[in-house]
Amino acid sequence: MATRWIATNPQKNETPSGDSLAVRVPSNPCLMKRKKSPCLREIEKLQKQREKRRRLQLEIRAQRALGVNTGNPKYEVMRMIQEYRSRLDRSLMSRPEPREDPRICVCVRKRPLNQRETTMKDLDIITIPSDKVVMVHESKQKVDLTRYLENQTFCFDHAFDDTASNELVYQFTAQPLVESIFRKGMATCFAYGQTGSGKTHTMGGAFSGRDQDCSKGIYALVAQDVFLLLKTLAYEKLDLKVYGTFFEIYGGKVYDLLNWKKQLQVLEDGHQQIQVVGLREQEVCCVEDVLNLVELGNSCRTSGQTSVNAHSSRSHAIFQIILKSQGKLHGKFSLVDLAGNERGADTAKANRKRQLEGAEINKSLLALKECIRALGQNKSHTPFRASKLTQVLRDSFIGQNSSTCMIATISPGMASCENTLNTLRYANRVKELTLHLRPHHRLCPVAHEVPEMLENDIRNSEMSLQRDEFIKIPCIQREEQEKTKETETVSSPLMEDTTTSWKKSSQGPGNNIRETADGVNADADFCVAQLLSILEQKIDILAEIQKKLKLLQADLQKKSRYDEPTDERSDLK
Repeated sequence: MATRWIATNPQKNETPSGDSLAVRVPSNPCLMKRKKSPCLREIEKLQKQREKRRRLQLEIRAQRALGVNTGNPKYEVMRMIQEYRSRLDRSLMSRPEPREDPRICVCVRKRPLNQRETTMKDLDIITIPSDKVVMVHESKQKVDLTRYLENQTFCFDHAFDDTASNELVYQFTAQPLVESIFRKGMATCFAYGQTGSGKTHTMGGAFSGRDQDCSKGIYALVAQDVFLLLKTLAYEKLDLKVYGTFFEIYGGKVYDLLNWKKQLQVLEDGHQQIQVVGLREQEVCCVEDVLNLVELGNSCRTSGQTSVNAHSSRSHAIFQIILKSQGKLHGKFSLVDLAGNERGADTAKANRKRQLEGAEINKSLLALKECIRALGQNKSHTPFRASKLTQVLRDSFIGQNSSTCMIATISPGMASCENTLNTLRYANRVKELTLHLRPHHRLCPVAHEVPEMLENDIRNSEMSLQRDEFIKIPCIQREEQEKTKETETVSSPLMEDTTTSWKKSSQGPGNNIRETADGVNADADFCVAQLLSILEQKIDILAEIQKKLKLLQADLQKKSRYDEPTDERSDLK
């Protein structure tokens, strides 16, 4: 390799010489150390900073995996919830088939955390370990300021987590009730929950800003199944027509959403049925017609902005799908989107109008809860007239062919823990109603129940007479007890004959009018005539029973006269 010589300056305290004035360097200029440009130095600096940030992110992830507090003030509660969930057995997370023909079905749906809750670093305190169990992890503080969890468990017919779609919720809630309206039934599905918990999303469909996709809500899904069943061979021959109505209850008043919010009246007719006077019924022929009615009603519905929800519904909305046969009511499905309940603390900073709205909403929901409590406790009076909401929903709970489904929507955030617990307790109260419901909750007896009531009254009167006679009889001797047994043996055949004749008369061909009385459009004249004929037969039987009882009473009086002179027996002894 060729070399070249260059001259250099002598160093300090160094004597210049011929050899020191020249340095041997390589002749290739690429091997010389070049000075870095400012642009290259800046690129290297940015690369080092990038590597440093990546190392910090890896350390933060490792700390989170190890359970080290990363600055969240609720991290301790989150860690306890995660530990509790890790110990749960989720192997039973299988959803069974829907119940057939349920009386009252209560379901709970949990929504995911929204953007506002995620920004505030709110925690998800709701756990659904199985398809029927909902657990709430409530954070509490001890005296020594240490945190602990109070895990409260609720059981319902169905429980849906934040991954469930509207189609899945509909499959287990409202879909089993659709066919009941074709059998002259009254079905009701209503959503209850806190403001912003997903009631309108469940009933009407998903929101995209202020626009709502009505094709994915329970309204549209019910309409699809109704029109599918109309085309089946079993119901095609009934010649049914479908109608739709949509009205709201706001401030204790009823407004028609399909007629420019015309104010309506809720009255009770002579048959003790609730009627909304002046309500517009629009005939629909397909699902698109139903969606048009829903969109029209939602555009007129009263809504507003609250501290919890930017598009809060401030009224109770009732959408009804009605089946009619030859102009007469055949069946009805009521879909109710209740207004969200609110605490006073949530509306403390709102204006007076919002406070009055919240008070009226809570008042109507409280009236509904009182009615449910009265039905569950078998009280003689149920206060359905306390609000317009309870008047409209009265047939949903005490109607003869009624079926009801409640969807309780809950918020998963820790800030909504109290509201969530109130909603779950409310739903649990409705679920307990299914265990205490009895047929006598109807306001008036049905025609086929009258003979049973008469028979029960006669049996009760006979038992009361026997109790009175038992009280009057003093302590008698063994001989008199034997005579009493003989009297009972004489009277028992009479009672058997009476019971047999009564049952035979009840089993006659003209005495079973259950099907006629159970119908929605039962002929009143026919029912009255049938009842009069039954009562005439019963009166004849009662007259015969009365005659036999008088004869028996005379025989008993004769025997008692022979047994009165007990003093003579004592003298003879």
